[in-house]
Amino acid sequence: MGKHLSEERIADFRRDGVLFPLRVFTTAEAQAQRAALEAIEASRAGRLPPAMNAKPHLLVPWLWDIVHHSTILDAVEDLLGPDLLCFGTSFIIKNGPSDRYVTWHQDQTHWGLATPRAVTAWLALTPSTPNNGGMRMVPGSNHRILPHRDSGDSRNMLGRREEVIAEVDEEQAVDIVLAPGEMSLHDPLIVHGSPPSRAADRRIGFAIRYIPATVGQRDGMRNFATLVRGRDHGTFELEQAPAAAFHPDAVRNHAQSIRHGMAVIFGKTGTGSTAGALAGGPEA
Repeated sequence: MGKHLSEERIADFRRDGVLFPLRVFTTAEAQAQRAALEAIEASRAGRLPPAMNAKPHLLVPWLWDIVHHSTILDAVEDLLGPDLLCFGTSFIIKNGPSDRYVTWHQDQTHWGLATPRAVTAWLALTPSTPNNGGMRMVPGSNHRILPHRDSGDSRNMLGRREEVIAEVDEEQAVDIVLAPGEMSLHDPLIVHGSPPSRAADRRIGFAIRYIPATVGQRDGMRNFATLVRGRDHGTFELEQAPAAAFHPDAVRNHAQSIRHGMAVIFGKTGTGSTAGALAGGPEA
């Protein structure tokens, strides 16, 4: 037995590349988190600017606390080991109804990690269903890296509009249905996407990307990450907790992390979809 997952569930993850649903918060707690997010949005013209949505846990203490939540980390530790870093977070929001969607893709295509050992925890703050554009995943597609191309479709929510070149058997895909306060865990190589939302209400998730602390960026480059459990292995520069929401020191530290990450991963600075990719990319 692991700290949170049974040996059977760990084996399921190794085989399929995804586990769900896993309860983290109560429905009431998830609703309060949604309200807190929407209060931040209301103070910023109704939306989070893309650069702010790259690693927002460096700006907001309650997001820092979610990233360090013991229930999430116990499950991730069962899959990745005791020394853990968070190298990206972002809110994933669909404001339905809309024709925007996410093509079939693998997350690892733009992460720049030396090895694709990682787990994304996708925490639902609202229901996530087929009707409101919930994620779909192809179990067992997590065992090889697939080539990608630019889909050329502006409706594709991914920052680089990428899609796998290989044909995807959609009959094998499963809907990742989550209630508020539940999460899914998925491998960076699992093929996944999401359809347009047909619902009136929003679909909101918070994606957290974890890696073993032994994993670094390609070519030995050093980026910034948050040590969330165990021992630091020196592969990333470590990020600091925000003293208060949007505290001046937190804003400076966040900007430094984003700028440095841009230079390491992309060889340039900027915002917009590039900042989103730094956070791990717009997750389906």
